[in-house]
Amino acid sequence: MNAYDGGAGPPREADAPRGPEASAEERRVRDDLPGVRTEDARGGLADVRSEDVQGDPPGVRPGAVQDGTPAGAEPRGGVAALSPRYQVVAALALAVVAVAVCVHVGMVFLHVAPSNTVTKAHGKAIDEYVYPEFEQNWKLFAPNPLQQNIAVQVRADVRTADGTARTTGWFDLSAQDGRGIDGNLVPSHTQQNELRRAWDFYAGSHDSDNRSTGPRSTLAETYLCNIVVLRLERGEAAGRGGTIERVQVRSRTTNVPAPSWSTDKVSSTPVYRVLPWWPLAAGDTEGGMR
Repeated sequence: MNAYDGGAGPPREADAPRGPEASAEERRVRDDLPGVRTEDARGGLADVRSEDVQGDPPGVRPGAVQDGTPAGAEPRGGVAALSPRYQVVAALALAVVAVAVCVHVGMVFLHVAPSNTVTKAHGKAIDEYVYPEFEQNWKLFAPNPLQQNIAVQVRADVRTADGTARTTGWFDLSAQDGRGIDGNLVPSHTQQNELRRAWDFYAGSHDSDNRSTGPRSTLAETYLCNIVVLRLERGEAAGRGGTIERVQVRSRTTNVPAPSWSTDKVSSTPVYRVLPWWPLAAGDTEGGMR
């Protein structure tokens, strides 16, 4: 009997009118789209939420490149993020820096290394590169380590504010530096090296009779004199209002005592090397000789 017989009730679902049947391909694409209505198991329509959809969007192959970056890959940074042209520029810059560093390290190494074939053949070029900016005060090997203490001392002829002329006693400048270094966790470069390097410079450019042995001897004298005059002025050796007319420098050398277990006999008598008087022109005491 027909379902409409009796004239009551809506038509059964099985007999409800339906649109044209979708093809299998259309149903597959529609089922893959998030947020669309798909047929449920009974042939009806059901909402599908986008968060219920897993995997890549439809039409995109798994692992496909999107916006220039592979799916799941981290963004590139540093040099890799640069264009090929700028990568070449960066590589050239790094190469230049690496070559410069190698040349510098090689020159300094040859400067501090013992005499060898290379330094004998190219010693002048090495010295021209190292001096004066990169001068080194050490050697790679020290077969004869220092076994002496050298103190630099100075005295001066001064004229006091009332016109009296007098000669000061000896000021031990090395001892002053030593007191500034003792107990100081961060001593200054001036306290550690200025006076010592000035004396080494002078001793290396003069013989034991204080005669010049090279073209840098005058510079060494001026440098040492500048330092001692500045130290005297700082300590007001001439008194308030007085002036320094000339200075004299000497070194006091004493041997380092032998250790208690050693049988070596070392003299404890100091040896002095006295330099000639250096007169100062008017105005030289305002910052040393010029």
